Amino acid sequence: MDELRDLLNKAVEELREEGLEPDILLVGPRFIEYAVELLRECRFKIYKIEELGYDAVIADSTYLGQMKRASRRISIEPLLVENEMWEEIKNLEI
Repeated sequence: MDELRDLLNKAVEELREEGLEPDILLVGPRFIEYAVELLRECRFKIYKIEELGYDAVIADSTYLGQMKRASRRISIEPLLVENEMWEEIKNLEI
């Protein structure tokens, strides 16, 4: 999913612009299902967190819990809904 890769890269860039160095990725089980290949390419330490569901949190572990802006949360759920919508539209075309 290129869209997911773009979301992840955007979150990383935002953190770096704030002077942080993201190094961990907390991911929900549903996020893992749809992003396995992306996670394999990822150079972050990855931790599965059941409560995150379709979401993931990218963070600088040095400042996580100390600063609000030390992490970014992204969700795969809106992308899945959008992809389902486009599939339905394609199926309607005659």
